[in-house]
Amino acid sequence: MKKADVLKNVAPKYIAAGGQTEEKTEDGKMKNLTGKLAFLLVLAITITIAQAGVYAQSSEEVILQWNRVLMTTINTPGQQPATVLAGRSTAMVHLAMYDAVNSIEGSHTPYLTDVPGSPNASVEAAAAQAAHDVLVNLFPTRQSIFDAELAATLSGIEKNRARQGIAVGRIAAENIIAKRANDGWFVTPPAYVLPTTPGNWQPTPPANAAAALTHFSGVQPFATSGSGQFSPNPPPSLTSAEYTADFNEAKTLGAVNSTTRTAEQTLIAQVWANTPNTLVVWNNAARDASVSRGLPTAARARLFALFHMVFHDTLQQTFSSKYVYGLWRPVTAIRRADEDGNPNTESDLAWTPLLVTPPYPTYAGNAAGQGISFATILGLVFGRDDIPVTATFAGPPAAMRSYASYTAMANEQARSRIYGGIHYNFDTVAGQAIGKNVANYTFLNFLRPRCSGN
Repeated sequence: MKKADVLKNVAPKYIAAGGQTEEKTEDGKMKNLTGKLAFLLVLAITITIAQAGVYAQSSEEVILQWNRVLMTTINTPGQQPATVLAGRSTAMVHLAMYDAVNSIEGSHTPYLTDVPGSPNASVEAAAAQAAHDVLVNLFPTRQSIFDAELAATLSGIEKNRARQGIAVGRIAAENIIAKRANDGWFVTPPAYVLPTTPGNWQPTPPANAAAALTHFSGVQPFATSGSGQFSPNPPPSLTSAEYTADFNEAKTLGAVNSTTRTAEQTLIAQVWANTPNTLVVWNNAARDASVSRGLPTAARARLFALFHMVFHDTLQQTFSSKYVYGLWRPVTAIRRADEDGNPNTESDLAWTPLLVTPPYPTYAGNAAGQGISFATILGLVFGRDDIPVTATFAGPPAAMRSYASYTAMANEQARSRIYGGIHYNFDTVAGQAIGKNVANYTFLNFLRPRCSGN
């Protein structure tokens, strides 16, 4: 049988189980994962450099093309999923592309799929078909758009190479769709109601909506071993010095009519409050870096797959923490400060935050975890964090901001929630610890370079 014929007859389920290691302290709390990174960083950078220049411009474009299609889709009215559910969609699309490309290139371990095929298969066709099929499954009303994008990708590719690449892409897509078909996302969220005891979360004005996304902890993660793998320690007590300081900071800086928050701090709170836009902003940072660093298609596919795995799993970890601890938001805490037993906090029944408080408990911070997980994975992939970033926020309000590093950008995102009056500083500290650990764990255990001789 010719190699080209192998792809016609290959079984549709080639599942390679990725090795996972438990990285937890004895009490199940977070452990900082930095010890094993040096070897993998060197090996990953070596492979990336060795591959550079192999592909033509068209092949380098394919991951960015389908990332653009994906970002446009999840920001289209009528298609927009919740930001956390967008994490599921983006991870599925990029992991399918990664497995399709990696099945041909073979430089790294697979996520789910390793198709034994021909080295003559088109990487571009494989990635495009994988992305197309997952997107059609997730957003079926936009199939005609995805079909047109696929046709554009395939045009100009030699037919036999395209046919082989298409076969690989279809298998990669089938496997990720099957893997996530019953992942726990589409269940009825359980009710979450706490007694009105001081410190307990309560629905917040103006909507006083019931707790949202209470089922997230039961969703299947993409990389971590479970939703509580990096659970933070409990938040500070209501009478502690840390709580007092962070309460008063949120009260002073975060009020809608604050006289201490600067105009720039107000802008920071507002531009980072548009959560679908912030996902695009971070994707654009990854896109720009992948182009400026000259990443070939295989390395770019890996970058975006890791990037979106940590996005989903970091938010799962921070959301799970919220419902473990159930701590009240600043707006509730400030209005009821006369009940907290702390003589150094004062109530203000009319206090209102700059931003609208989301309908779930405060600890740990989602945005803080999200930003630092992105920054950490970019730093790990590129081997450095101090890469300048210019971010364009579509708004409202529209803005362009510059940062000296990925971490600087993530830190601003974390602080934005304090300026907006919807988080305490200790929320952001816990959220960032989670995001760093998820990113390190994912980088160490998934999509790893194949060692020579394996």
